[in-house]
Amino acid sequence: MTAAKTNTILMAEDDSDDRLLAQDALKECGMAMDLRFVEDGVQLMNYLHRKGEYSQGVSSPNLIILDLNMPRKDGREALIEIKADPELRKIPVVVLTTSTAYTDISKVYELGANSFISKPVAFNSLIAVMKTLGEYWFKVVVLPTRT
Repeated sequence: MTAAKTNTILMAEDDSDDRLLAQDALKECGMAMDLRFVEDGVQLMNYLHRKGEYSQGVSSPNLIILDLNMPRKDGREALIEIKADPELRKIPVVVLTTSTAYTDISKVYELGANSFISKPVAFNSLIAVMKTLGEYWFKVVVLPTRT
């Protein structure tokens, strides 16, 4: 019998408190997932292309959770690059950001995001979001396999 595959979520988030809250929320919802973090769009692209510090020992993500407002390269710029790459565009990208602006929502869908979620304020709501994301992306939908 083979072991169950652990799904990898790559979260691009520059705020250390938000990273910690996401990690705690994922633990609280009881879903077995490998949550990895990068702090900006440059690190995100290096991870996805296995460059620099990410050249070895990284798991290909099954899902990217992307903040919009990050230093060096913001989420919009990273999203454009991801969706322009024939291999990377297969990875679902969920934008999780503090913005509720219609212009941001409209723009990220135009750029190819799969979902847009405004960051919940309450921790219990964040737990619910993480659980819903895990159940939807890893139990409901069928995703293309990546090498």
